[in-house]
Amino acid sequence: MLAPTQYFLCFALFSGAVCSTLLTQTASGAEQYRVYVGTYTRGSDSKGIYQLLLDGKTGKLTHVDVTENSVNPSFLAISSDQKYLYAVNEINDFEGQKAGAVSAYSIAADSGKLTFLNQHSSRGGSPCHLVVDATGKFVLVANYSGGNICTLPIQKDGSLGPSSAFVQHTGSSVNPARQKAPHAHSINLDPKNRHAVVADLGIDELRVYDFSAADGSLTPNAVPGIKMAPGAGPRHFTFHPSGKWGYVINELNLTVTAMDYNQKTGVFEILQNISTVPEGTKRKGNSTAQVLVHPSGKFLYGSNRGPNTIAMYGIDQKTGELTSLGYQPTGGAIPRNFNIDPSGKFLLAANQDSNNVVVFKINQKTGVLEPTGHEIDVPKPVCIQFLPIGGTP
Repeated sequence: MLAPTQYFLCFALFSGAVCSTLLTQTASGAEQYRVYVGTYTRGSDSKGIYQLLLDGKTGKLTHVDVTENSVNPSFLAISSDQKYLYAVNEINDFEGQKAGAVSAYSIAADSGKLTFLNQHSSRGGSPCHLVVDATGKFVLVANYSGGNICTLPIQKDGSLGPSSAFVQHTGSSVNPARQKAPHAHSINLDPKNRHAVVADLGIDELRVYDFSAADGSLTPNAVPGIKMAPGAGPRHFTFHPSGKWGYVINELNLTVTAMDYNQKTGVFEILQNISTVPEGTKRKGNSTAQVLVHPSGKFLYGSNRGPNTIAMYGIDQKTGELTSLGYQPTGGAIPRNFNIDPSGKFLLAANQDSNNVVVFKINQKTGVLEPTGHEIDVPKPVCIQFLPIGGTP
């Protein structure tokens, strides 16, 4: 039997977002994965959260189920025990307030079917990213139009309690069309579950908070964050598996910023800014979206909307700096999100405007993406999240 190898599963990725939950899988990876896809239901044919099946050997995708009666369940996160799934409801009109919501679901162990548990306000408009902390006790949420973040406690049955912590951002930046106010676009926790990192597009800043797993509180770090270039528009963020480096993809100026990270102090130091598109590509009308580190820690990927490509990079294992490996077309339009399966074998690109999810094989030596010929129709896909079948949490 193969010895266990640890992999980071980045949820939309959640967040991050990638939201990153440490799972234990055999080195060969699972034979099959459940794939949950969050979507936009308003103004589309989407019915809610779609469940697909990914063949861990071939990359083939098949439809399994759809969980209906949820409005704009865009970004998703799964608890570390793999029993519960949480989805933001990316709206601005929850229960008559200028706020969105977060919905909780239980996951059936045998079928992966989702059962709705409950829902609470996110306390800000357009919640667009969330993450479950490593203890499985709290969900942390970023609200885009609200320009704020909040924490919701998770009850023993997986349901959510009302928000227990809330932080409002203030400020603006140089782009009058996008940066007149704060826009919290993602929230991630570091590998030690001690610091929350919020990418705020509206103020060109990564805000850092001390996170308490005891009560879910969020307190500004002693060094409260780090500024990006004026007009950069930081959107999504990912940690390197070692915890030594962090990477933020900047939506407005089409770059990735690589940073040193001090895990004790929560302080970042910029190492490098590198373009996500070839030299000469215009910025107007184009934007970036998702960013993820490969589970091996050797490669990084970022998506470009407009050019409709995945930018590929090698990561220097001594310095954390990036070297471009080229650009892979995503096989669709507006790759709002992508995710990498826990074994690191496949990358799935969610093309929002062409309503499809396309599968690429990752060359384990070079990091370059290779088309598999597999794709599947999903209306307005926004977030992809994996759950190994038969894996050991």
